[in-house]
Amino acid sequence: MKIDYAAYKALKIARPAPRVIEISMSNPGKLNSLDHHGHAELAEIWRDIDADPDVSVALLRGEGGNYSAGGDLGLIDEMVGDWDVRVRAWREARDIVYNVINCSKPIVAAIEGPAVGAGLSAAMVADVVVVGRTARIIDGHTRLGVAAGDHSAIIWPLLCGMAKAKYYLLLCETLTGEEAERIGLASLCVDDDKVIATALGVCEKLVRLPPTAVRFTKYALNNWLRAAGPTFDASLGLEFLGFSGPDIREGVAALREKRRPNFKPQSSY
Repeated sequence: MKIDYAAYKALKIARPAPRVIEISMSNPGKLNSLDHHGHAELAEIWRDIDADPDVSVALLRGEGGNYSAGGDLGLIDEMVGDWDVRVRAWREARDIVYNVINCSKPIVAAIEGPAVGAGLSAAMVADVVVVGRTARIIDGHTRLGVAAGDHSAIIWPLLCGMAKAKYYLLLCETLTGEEAERIGLASLCVDDDKVIATALGVCEKLVRLPPTAVRFTKYALNNWLRAAGPTFDASLGLEFLGFSGPDIREGVAALREKRRPNFKPQSSY
């Protein structure tokens, strides 16, 4: 079966090496933030890669030296104001994580510059994560006014331990690539100008290995993540519950106005 990737618009598809497919998030001028189309495509593409007989390994990256600055504010506005959009985005956020986990082919993520939001979700549950030394990784959910859903509860405690996970997820502190590797969130940290070449080198090594052995090993290891599925589902549900509350409106307004948010104390929970 031949897969037609022409329908993907927010994601650019390339073939940088035999049996390697490269997926680049592309939103020029907006640090590759994901709008409605990009969010949907990042959820769906892993099913096509899984079914593509010409692909053994996938490389996920951002275009132009930046990974992704997260969700487009226009998409967030739609999610806040429209129930149907919110449900659709919840389903896509769920599928981004589970489809990467369940894709039989190994996925290598290459992180340069900022890494936030849905793009970060796909990277953190990928199989090998290569980061640049000055890359900036942040799970910005609580600062925006919603629970840390997306991917964080399913993978951060496993990779870096509960103490570090709570620190970074509750406070929205930024990690450099060097710190991400030090605490176990990233597989490799390299000089910024070597991220893509290093990640592609990992892809080429994986291509040369016995494919069944690699895929079965991924499947077995990812049972750790499947076992944490209920934790992920709860975190994602609580995140999207927050999109109907007051904090998200103040968080988005503060972000737009480039000021400190003024969240009101809540006593009901």
